[in-house]
Amino acid sequence: MLIDIHSHIDLYHAEQEEIKKIIRNATENNVKIILNCGVNIASNRKTLELAEKFSEVKACLGIYPIEALNLSEKEIEKEIEFIEKNKDKIAAIGEVGLDLFHASQETLEIQKRIFRKFLELAKKLNKPLIVHSRKAEAETIEVIEEFSYSKIIMHCFSGRMQLVERIIKNNWFLSIPCIIKSSSHFQKIAEITPLNQLFAETDSPYLHPDKKPKNEPSNVVVAYEKIAEIKKIPVLRVEKAIEKSYRNLFE
Repeated sequence: MLIDIHSHIDLYHAEQEEIKKIIRNATENNVKIILNCGVNIASNRKTLELAEKFSEVKACLGIYPIEALNLSEKEIEKEIEFIEKNKDKIAAIGEVGLDLFHASQETLEIQKRIFRKFLELAKKLNKPLIVHSRKAEAETIEVIEEFSYSKIIMHCFSGRMQLVERIIKNNWFLSIPCIIKSSSHFQKIAEITPLNQLFAETDSPYLHPDKKPKNEPSNVVVAYEKIAEIKKIPVLRVEKAIEKSYRNLFE
């Protein structure tokens, strides 16, 4: 069984039939679990709808750091209350974190304050936290380390190998996107990270392994295959290890 630990299929601006086709493609390729990560208020609701409609989809609710900057304190608190109210319907909190690629350094303290709220929520609910850290990798790690919480999945981590080693030491998880097919950075992460701390993701509809317009969960197999190749082990061993980590972390 394959698991796509991070996707955004709710962002497909398409008829319901296309989403059905995407999920059918996934199941036909043995992808039986698709975690869909909300990024804003509307996305969180669409994510819950998808999880109710399709058994393969597991809802993760959060506010993407750039989206959070556009919300008032009251709106953020209200959304946190909404997430807590729906705690029994969700698999994880995410996508949340810090971003200094799309936002300026001046916003960092605001971002940190918001991120801490979601860390507190994840810890309170005992849910895994799916973390975005683009161009703010060290700062993100520092904030998480304040909380002594290990149910952390670093999504598509682009930081230096020293930081990867720090993540490994903290017993967190690293999620490998299917662009590992051509990315030496993610190939190196897969090489140095213990198998029991790895997940695989597509970040659909982004990050297609062949740089095509729309990625989808069925392509997560590419990440599994490349991890197996790098570690010189059978793909089935990667499948079993990731499934075991998923069961331990999410169930």
